[in-house]
Amino acid sequence: MRISFLTLCTALIMGTAPVAQVTPPDASNTVLKGRAYSPYADRAYPEHVFFGDTHVHTGLSADAGGGGTRLMPRDAYRFARGEQVTSNTGQPVKLFRPFDFYMVTDHSDAMGAITDIISGAPNILADEQGLAMHNAFNAGGEEALRAMQQLIASFAQGTVSPALNYQPGNPAFATVWGEIIDAAEEFNNPGVFTTFIAFEWTSLVQGNNLHRNVILRDGPDVARKILPYTTTPPIGSSNPRDLYAWLQNFEDTTGGDALAIAHNGNLSNGWVFSLVDDFVDGKPPLDRAYAEARAKWEPLYEWSQIKGDGEAHPFLSTEDEFADFETWDFGNLDATVPKTPEMLPGEYARSGLLRGLALQAELGVNPYKFGASAATDTHTALSAVAEDNFFGKHTAYEPSAKRASHVGKSFSNGDVAYYGWGYNAAGLTAVWAQENTRTSIFDAMERREAYGTTGPRMTVRFFGGDYSKDAMTRRDLARIGYSGGVPMGGDLTVAAGEAPDFLVYSLRDPVGANLDRIQIVKGWIDADTGETKEKVYDVAWGGDRSAGKDGKLPPVGSTVDLSIPSWTNTIGASELGTVWTDPDFDPTELAFYYARVIEIPTPRWTAYDAVKYGVEMASDVTMTTQERAYTSPIWYTPNN
Repeated sequence: MRISFLTLCTALIMGTAPVAQVTPPDASNTVLKGRAYSPYADRAYPEHVFFGDTHVHTGLSADAGGGGTRLMPRDAYRFARGEQVTSNTGQPVKLFRPFDFYMVTDHSDAMGAITDIISGAPNILADEQGLAMHNAFNAGGEEALRAMQQLIASFAQGTVSPALNYQPGNPAFATVWGEIIDAAEEFNNPGVFTTFIAFEWTSLVQGNNLHRNVILRDGPDVARKILPYTTTPPIGSSNPRDLYAWLQNFEDTTGGDALAIAHNGNLSNGWVFSLVDDFVDGKPPLDRAYAEARAKWEPLYEWSQIKGDGEAHPFLSTEDEFADFETWDFGNLDATVPKTPEMLPGEYARSGLLRGLALQAELGVNPYKFGASAATDTHTALSAVAEDNFFGKHTAYEPSAKRASHVGKSFSNGDVAYYGWGYNAAGLTAVWAQENTRTSIFDAMERREAYGTTGPRMTVRFFGGDYSKDAMTRRDLARIGYSGGVPMGGDLTVAAGEAPDFLVYSLRDPVGANLDRIQIVKGWIDADTGETKEKVYDVAWGGDRSAGKDGKLPPVGSTVDLSIPSWTNTIGASELGTVWTDPDFDPTELAFYYARVIEIPTPRWTAYDAVKYGVEMASDVTMTTQERAYTSPIWYTPNN
């Protein structure tokens, strides 16, 4: 299943597939017919892949600063562009490779208040809760940790003092927003390192995670015309409908452009991909207005991050042997309500995509037509996603001998929800764009020409359309993919009754592990029963393997040596690709397809900690991983 060196050249020289939506009407002429002698002239599609983090918190966020993070936006940007910095716990830290793009997304509610609480600003000390918090945080140790937990809980339950909850109208709130804008603009270096102005809208209803990162396409001139939206009434709201209204008003009044990315449905207890309006008494079914608004403002969803992988769950995808990956399913965000099986379909990307098809059949609009991204959600200002360079989520989980066994959160009855070892060293968003600028990268995200990885920088292309079986032998793979169909994030059109072809290709991270396999995941609505269904197909793989009688491909094996720890690239393949035709296609059925690329096993960050600190990990601690990438889906809608 290996493919030619010419294809490798294509990946390095040409980049990957474009999305049809960005191409001018005469693209076929400029790409295929009557083009200049130079095959590289007048290209009308994106050629480059860029990697970045869309979810970063600094000491300006209450839960980060309250936990000991002292690094600020400028520190985060310096680190992300490749400089060595000193971590919050005094350790030197540096990336192996800088990011291409980056954004700080500090919580909008109480933005910057934690720095005033710790420093003892007069307005804080004049408030009873503020004075108590100031004293506790400055006492350090366990008292400071309890103060942080109490502060987060009071935000979650709506009992925090208004003096601590900086909001629009408070001069300090506007000042902090201005500082965030200034930092992003100072470090924005188009073509080299692109920064975005952004924030996190942190809706947390009864502990259920409904957070969204709001990303602005424009620069400071537009960003200064508004203040970030919050969740605190009467100015803000926790209802996503109100966020969508704010986004519309932002664009109408400023002429700017924005989008939102939801994350951690696994901590929402079924609310992120709900089938009903959880904000209305009686929980009526979702309506078309909601579906249209969500489809417009949320083109991407965060499939993987530090607090668990969100692609699939083994309870829902029982035939998928790779579904149980970095699974967090203990309950909601603040561990006040344990998880039940009934909640799971409203929490994971694959089940969300399936629910989107069902809602499309009912409402005529798919509210869950989202592409794939991934990010860190770091609260240390350090996006260190490599397993051998992982600096945790909070300062308590920066490298130390105790971090793996640290109790992350407990239920009220004392049961442990999770330990520190459960955190996941993920992830990255990859976009296919024409250049490394705010405009080009934002537009790629908006049209869903993006994919998420759990950390490595593998190159992935995914097209759907009409392709010959020898396409993988061609040098001009991107042109073939584009001219024959649509790439990730697009809508598939096929000739009446004909099964679609999918062209998929991946090249390993140049400094990473070989690839185990490429899979295509299909979801659809059964024409006979009306039920949503899913299936995972192995379409390309490394090594001399073939499917067994059960249709399953044997494991690739493992070269991991936990005593070092290390691995060798003597199994798997450096690149994989194929043209696959859906053998079960029914032209009358709504469907989606996405590619999942899986690496060979490698040591997890817990394995590096065990060797570094001489720690014997508990028997249930995961020590190896199979990193992966998820592409944005391609959707098929019947003509009728």
